[in-house]
Amino acid sequence: MRHVERHRQQRSSWLRAGVLGANDGIISTASLILGVTAAGASPQSILVAGMASLVAGALSMAAGEFVSVSSQADTERADLERERLELAADPEHEHVEMTAIYVSRGLDPELAARVTTQLMQHDALGAHAREELGIHEAFSAQPIQAALVSAGSFALGASQPLTASLLVAMFLPASLYMPTIFSASLLCVALLGALAARLGGASPWRASLRLAGWGCAAMIITTGVGVVFKLTV
Repeated sequence: MRHVERHRQQRSSWLRAGVLGANDGIISTASLILGVTAAGASPQSILVAGMASLVAGALSMAAGEFVSVSSQADTERADLERERLELAADPEHEHVEMTAIYVSRGLDPELAARVTTQLMQHDALGAHAREELGIHEAFSAQPIQAALVSAGSFALGASQPLTASLLVAMFLPASLYMPTIFSASLLCVALLGALAARLGGASPWRASLRLAGWGCAAMIITTGVGVVFKLTV
């Protein structure tokens, strides 16, 4: 029977962008809605503020991720080009350098030299990128992918408190508006943490509590700002 191993590390790039975007979408939009509600804004103003938060936040996340990951990609390309020139100029030194890396990882010098020779004959630049620079094709920076995942996940996350506020305004009394938005958003943040941990193979309880704690703090502080603003205006 063939043994198949499934590792989750290849999900790390898009999972990070997705969780960050969705978490930011839920917390920032819910906090904004709670803050303007506490400040005494009308239901129409609250919905407009929530929609503006969704659009602006998604675009901001996309731009931020694209710039950040593009910078990482530029650095990787520069490192690869420098390594390519070094391989062309002094392959013997690069062979010694990679051999030393394998020796430091536990191989004896003779075996390390043979492994280095075979890898460099197959793909010298790829071998040095992985072993010396820590750059692997499966985990290389993808700016467009990161931007799209961040924008989409933020919009998806922000739609939760926005939809909840609309439903509450339609079917529930005003006294339940803030508690319902707060509770629903906190629950979504906790579920998001559990889902992300599940996909990454980590403990769902720890991730849920971590995200829920930060989300709770953000919403309470923003609500407090709204209350203070209402009292001082």
